[in-house]
Amino acid sequence: MNSISIKYTLKYQLQSAPNYQFTTDKKCFNKKTGRRIKQTYCGGSIRYCINGKFRSLSSLRKELELIPKTTDCPF
Repeated sequence: MNSISIKYTLKYQLQSAPNYQFTTDKKCFNKKTGRRIKQTYCGGSIRYCINGKFRSLSSLRKELELIPKTTDCPF
């Protein structure tokens, strides 16, 4: 069995839903399920399905924040 793995670096997250995180190349991932969220063209704008509701890209940009770096280290 052959497998391919791809590594993404997540940089931004949503303030209202921190489990939805974005890469620098505009890809959205759900950290709870580990799935990529696809862009959808709906109603004349690009949208993402966040928590079961379609939200436009312009409304999501207002909620983006940098992912805080964790300083908890057990070692």
